[in-house]
Amino acid sequence: MQRYNILWADDEIDLLKPHILFLQNKGYDVVPVNSGTDAVEQCEQKNFDVVFLDENMPGMTGLEVLNIIKQIKPNLPVVMITKSEEEYIMEEAIGAKIADYLIKPLNPSQILLSVKKILDNKRLIMEKTNTGYQQEFRNISMAVNDVMNFEEWAEIYKKLIFWELEIDATENKSMAEVLEMQKDEANVNFAKFISNNYEDWLNDPNIERPLMSHNILKSKVFPKIQPENKSLFFILIDNLRYDQWKIIESLLDELFIIKEDISYYSILPTTTSYARNSIFSGMLPLEMSKSYPDLWVGEDSEEAKNNNEEEFLRKNLAKNGLGAIRTSYSKIIHTSQGKALVDAIPNLFTNDLNVIVYNFVDMLSHARTDMAMIRELAPDESAYRSLTLSWFNHSPLLATIKRIQEGGGRMVITTDHGTIRVKKPFKIVGDKNTNTNLRYKQGRNLGYKENDKVLSVHNPEVFHLPKINVSTTYAFAMDDLFFAYPNNYNHYVNYYKDTFQHGGVSMEEMIIPYVYMEPRK
Repeated sequence: MQRYNILWADDEIDLLKPHILFLQNKGYDVVPVNSGTDAVEQCEQKNFDVVFLDENMPGMTGLEVLNIIKQIKPNLPVVMITKSEEEYIMEEAIGAKIADYLIKPLNPSQILLSVKKILDNKRLIMEKTNTGYQQEFRNISMAVNDVMNFEEWAEIYKKLIFWELEIDATENKSMAEVLEMQKDEANVNFAKFISNNYEDWLNDPNIERPLMSHNILKSKVFPKIQPENKSLFFILIDNLRYDQWKIIESLLDELFIIKEDISYYSILPTTTSYARNSIFSGMLPLEMSKSYPDLWVGEDSEEAKNNNEEEFLRKNLAKNGLGAIRTSYSKIIHTSQGKALVDAIPNLFTNDLNVIVYNFVDMLSHARTDMAMIRELAPDESAYRSLTLSWFNHSPLLATIKRIQEGGGRMVITTDHGTIRVKKPFKIVGDKNTNTNLRYKQGRNLGYKENDKVLSVHNPEVFHLPKINVSTTYAFAMDDLFFAYPNNYNHYVNYYKDTFQHGGVSMEEMIIPYVYMEPRK
């Protein structure tokens, strides 16, 4: 066991001998000094793991010593000890970033708790986390191999994300590999679940089905549009996985009270052009292509697939008797647009509904494929989350959200689909008109070995997907596969392996967050 070095400065240090012996018996090395000057000298000459510092000493006060120590060694934890309970002393000490604050008279357990909280915190958290996950491992494994419904699958995915984030926060992430294997196993069974149930969800009116892309607005957003209440802001952050939502949630906690935090299912393909258009139109892709052929852009077109979202939204509002409400629609692709939106927020409170589409996360996932620097910055799930958090923390989006809160606006945050880190290539052949997405293919002459790793759709209409011609079929990659062409196969595989992609069938792509929040007063 590692031995820690403690510096204890107190002008009555001799009276603290029993406490010092107690710590030494617990395995800590303690250097006692009886003045602030000696404490500063010791910090300059030696390395300590923590400093106990009496606030009321002759000569330099504890607060003066604290400021000097923080200049010498900014990261050295300091515990302030005082007889006084005066508020200004506490505030100054806290402002100087103390690690803990103890009031005399001290007792041994109080001292030991402070030391463990500071020095053994990471080890204790890691041990508790690992033990907790090990106890949960069997329950999750049994559930994954059992017959579950869509609600149970969503709960299992949330449990896996919970433990993934907990393990990620530990020092050596010793259980990360075990959890990754369990998540892979879960995805295999989830893909089978989708294969067996997705068609029925779309076609059988008599079965229970999850909330999906095409009914999220009608079910969860339109009922919240109330002219007598403050304006509702609907923010769609594209490509935002559930784990990414959980790491940015803490930044919003002091601004908003979360009233509803649920998950819903993205339609297939889990791509912007299908899932997001489905959200705004309130329709499935086949119905969109038939009802609004002038707005629907198919795979055979070079035109951008999401230029008509605002028009789809307006038609959906009218269809649901909301055509007369005051609305705005903003799509943010560049930082300059995001900054302009921050300035415009006060003017939007006259609207009943303000829709904001933020494209950053999707750009990040694709940039990770194309840009070597970002690829280095986000080599795995943990780094990908960290990059998302860093962006969000310094983004115009967070500034926008703060403006919404200041104005008393209500807010929904959601997404159109998630993304998965692909690891295993799967050979497929297509003609020149086959789409380029790595997680699903649409075409006339798709050639691949059909098995339980690919969801094959030979009759697209049962999935409510449009056909360019009579022989059009779809193929969806499941688990962590990505489609690769035999031509230049090795280069293609090396280029795309371990990148984040979407379009196929996985928990990460399909089970996505919906959150409704009201501002804190």
